[in-house]
Amino acid sequence: MLKYERSAKKRGIQLIIGIDEAGRGPLAGPVVASAVCLKKEKFQQKICDSKKINASQREKAFHEIFENAYVGIGVVSETVIDAINIYQATFFAMTQAVRHLTARLPQPLAALENFDKQVHLLIDGNAFKSDLPYAFTTIIDGENQSLSIAAASIIAKVSRDRILDSYDQVFPQYGFRQHKGYATMQHRAAIKTHGLSLIHRRSFHLAQ
Repeated sequence: MLKYERSAKKRGIQLIIGIDEAGRGPLAGPVVASAVCLKKEKFQQKICDSKKINASQREKAFHEIFENAYVGIGVVSETVIDAINIYQATFFAMTQAVRHLTARLPQPLAALENFDKQVHLLIDGNAFKSDLPYAFTTIIDGENQSLSIAAASIIAKVSRDRILDSYDQVFPQYGFRQHKGYATMQHRAAIKTHGLSLIHRRSFHLAQ
């Protein structure tokens, strides 16, 4: 889980940032990305693909990651997803997350000489587009190959779940707390009964 991080460190890279997203597939709500630069390599909580641990484990890991890493989060709304498509919106959220992280770095790191050359991004997936000036590596199944990406997957998942839990209080008829906006039978039935809410993605095939 650290081969990519250690390879970058051997090349003299100071800031290795793992990036992942949550919410590409749902019918409603934002896509959320997280960027994580670990301060240490060992954690008490299990740090792995967020889909492989339960909600309680993710919450505990979420807090430990925040205590032991620099973290950035990017949120792109359903309105923007509809305007630019989910593919581009995911890249936009990832870019936001990296900018959020680098803007919060302590001064000694933010002031590194040749800062742009001291950052390397590890990105879950097989593609990335951005105007960020940093080198990057895309990693298919990255949550299971990089600790930094696994940590980012947990931060993104917990952050997005909290957003959908809040929306559940605004639109209780859709059951967002249960399905988080994904296309379950319950969710599709609620759409047929109540129509679309303000947070549904109009560009997705909602009625099927």
